[in-house]
Amino acid sequence: MSVKNPLNIVMVVLDTHRYDRLNTYGYHRHTSPNIEAFAQQATVFTEAVSAAQWTIPAHASMFTGEYPTTHQTLQAHHTLDERFDTIATQLQAGGYKTTGFCNNPLVGILDNGLKRGFDAFYNYSGAIPTVPRQSSRLPQPLDNMWEWYTQQLRKLSYPVQNLFVKSDFLFQLALNPVLVSLWTKLAKFKGDTARSLNDATEFLTRRHQDKTAGPHFTFINLMETHLPYTPADTFIDRFAPYFKEDREVRDFMRNYNTQTFRWLLPLEERFKSMESAVLNDMYDAEVACQDHLLENLLTFLSSEDVAENTMTIIVGDHGEGLGEHDFMGHSFVAYQELVHVPLIVKFPAGAAAGRRIKATVSTRRLFHTILDLANVQLFESDYRPAGDVKELNLLRTVYGADPEHESVYAEAYAPNTFLSMMETHVPQLIESFYCHLNRRAAFHKQNKLVRIDGVQDELFNLQADPRELTDIISRETETAAKLSGRMDAFLAQAVARRPDTWQANRTLNLEDDENLLQQLKALGYIE
Repeated sequence: MSVKNPLNIVMVVLDTHRYDRLNTYGYHRHTSPNIEAFAQQATVFTEAVSAAQWTIPAHASMFTGEYPTTHQTLQAHHTLDERFDTIATQLQAGGYKTTGFCNNPLVGILDNGLKRGFDAFYNYSGAIPTVPRQSSRLPQPLDNMWEWYTQQLRKLSYPVQNLFVKSDFLFQLALNPVLVSLWTKLAKFKGDTARSLNDATEFLTRRHQDKTAGPHFTFINLMETHLPYTPADTFIDRFAPYFKEDREVRDFMRNYNTQTFRWLLPLEERFKSMESAVLNDMYDAEVACQDHLLENLLTFLSSEDVAENTMTIIVGDHGEGLGEHDFMGHSFVAYQELVHVPLIVKFPAGAAAGRRIKATVSTRRLFHTILDLANVQLFESDYRPAGDVKELNLLRTVYGADPEHESVYAEAYAPNTFLSMMETHVPQLIESFYCHLNRRAAFHKQNKLVRIDGVQDELFNLQADPRELTDIISRETETAAKLSGRMDAFLAQAVARRPDTWQANRTLNLEDDENLLQQLKALGYIE
């Protein structure tokens, strides 16, 4: 493919978005007409896999091209090691204007290194959002006064907000149902989808109209499909028409929206049919609401003069469990509801438009794809990206044999904050659901091995059993052995790729993880 440089890049992350709730992936409810129309002009990857099951490690993998075991940004209190080059730092060094419009506090507020390399990073969540100056709509001199005032408040509020992920006491205090409504609404836990998309569209329009502007990398994170579920009435009426007439349903949803500890835990008892129905319907309503808000941005990015020299990526960082495998949320498992994600790429100049790629690919390869097509000269550093940037460009899979031979991995490191919460409130669930153990998945074409470290492996044929209901490991021993060997080799390589003098804030290392240590010793990788 011939790419006209410099290339503009727009990366839209649909946070907590299940792939199977989009029409372009075959969903029967009319949830996403705007994304579907966009996808018809783009390349749809039908088997994209996230490197991790929750926000921080998933974003770190997309930003660095590394799997979580290598980059080690696994917990809310971790910071991405400075020796990792991110998409933003590489593009910034290559002359790109790098801008973020973010609604997730785990990316926008926490001091975890994910904002490194951005010239401007607007955060729409938290007690004091940071937004483009023109977004305030205040006349001068009030605009300058308001900007100064909010800057002072942010200097005070950001350190306090970071403390909540470093202190078990403060974190559990914040989960008190009485306080949940305060931080989900007043502190804008889910940000402001409409405002962020309006600001991003206005920013991109100005850049396009300014013929002197250089290339840009624009990152957008949207949180509409994350709990709590509070979509606009229009979408509730469409997807849960019984909601307003059924008090039991309303009471359940209102209570569930404040019971944060239930959002991410295994289920002691499976949802009742009413509970499951309303959670699924309200999730669909949020999907439709977000799709509606995306209309103007996607229309702009689809216009011929913009699309000619712009690559637009729509990707899920991870999915969401709604009771499958007896889990809710996205904390502990590596099943498909969490790691199979939407990935739609509109390559510049209409390349590969309308194609559906069935090969299994990792979303970590967005790092390689962006840097290769941007044609930036990677700056020299002690740490080199995983794999050849040109070799792992997703277009290699689109136009030829997959360079990774459809061997892909996903990792599920349990968030320590929720484990601490479980130890206080529901300690009996930790052992029975193996919540304290890391989980991994190895994919090869239609087969998937799921491993709970030190306990058991499961094998699924995703073509015949996409919901992973039937473990076939006992009758497909040869396939299981091959995938198990691939998993072992992957772990050894991932560990070997860590920086040689890693800092002390990681959760997993060879000394801390006895199961991994024993596996690597048995394989002969260490003594």
